[in-house]
Amino acid sequence: MEPAADLVAITDWLAPHRFRDLVLEPLPGDVSPRRYFRIRHREGTAIVAHYPPEARPACARFLATGALLAGAGVRVPGVLAADCAAGLMLLEDVGSRTLYEHGGEPWQRLEPFFAEALRLGLRVGGIPEERAAALNPPLAEDLLDGELRQTWDLLLVPGGLAELPLREPLEATFRELCRRLGAAPARPAHRDFMARNLVPLGDGPELAVLDHQDLRLAPAAYDLASLLNDSLFPPPDVEERLLGKFLPAFGADRLAYHRAAAQRTLKAAGTFMSFARRGFRRHLALIPPTLERALGHLAALPEGEELVGELAPSWRRRGFGSGFG
Repeated sequence: MEPAADLVAITDWLAPHRFRDLVLEPLPGDVSPRRYFRIRHREGTAIVAHYPPEARPACARFLATGALLAGAGVRVPGVLAADCAAGLMLLEDVGSRTLYEHGGEPWQRLEPFFAEALRLGLRVGGIPEERAAALNPPLAEDLLDGELRQTWDLLLVPGGLAELPLREPLEATFRELCRRLGAAPARPAHRDFMARNLVPLGDGPELAVLDHQDLRLAPAAYDLASLLNDSLFPPPDVEERLLGKFLPAFGADRLAYHRAAAQRTLKAAGTFMSFARRGFRRHLALIPPTLERALGHLAALPEGEELVGELAPSWRRRGFGSGFG
């Protein structure tokens, strides 16, 4: 559908809901095929999600995962109406600023939100495994490895970060990282649990969780590692307090955390480059700090410790690659 046709289809679909003085406001920032609009009307606001044909399976999954999460005590946007065959969904508007957009505030204020997020993460992990397994393939070795292949192809090779003599040992380290992580105990996970998918509700620390349709079985530390290592990075003292309080509850140890965080940061850096190539260039600024965190986590692992001694000077000397432009 062309954008003008989208607006006509959305307006027609909304007609039975009898919103008065309706205004549709396109929302920026989503890099998926989905498109979002905020409805402003006399009684308040709501969100319309438009799923093009290739994304419509995600519409049904969103309904299923939202029901699972709400049943587990996780606050998600309420579904006011849905027609997945038409690719349209009407959602509660939980707010316009994600936790990431609060990133300029002091960590004394942000830390309670991160702690609350991890409490919600534990509730996600308590969803019956068989129900999570029925929704999406598990985040196992093959998917973990495939995610790093994107980082390799879009960022590391074009950016000059995978040149010989480091190329073969780096590939071997990635394979071993994914093998060990994929063999770790699994639990239900949001799969993209990070500050850009969390919305503070009022002064806090209550949060709403967005973009949950990829819920699946994943390594036990995965959601925790995602939250602490994607986009909005807690300082070391805050990270340590949160790990001390929550890591045992997630059923993981420090090695499991570093493994999940190493894979997640490497994957995220490749995802940011993919977004930038599709025109969302604001993600480029996230790549250097994300790769820096990846080096730190790799250095804490037996499969990465020796390599990082050679890798870190090379990557830093190149400014984490020339492929950012």
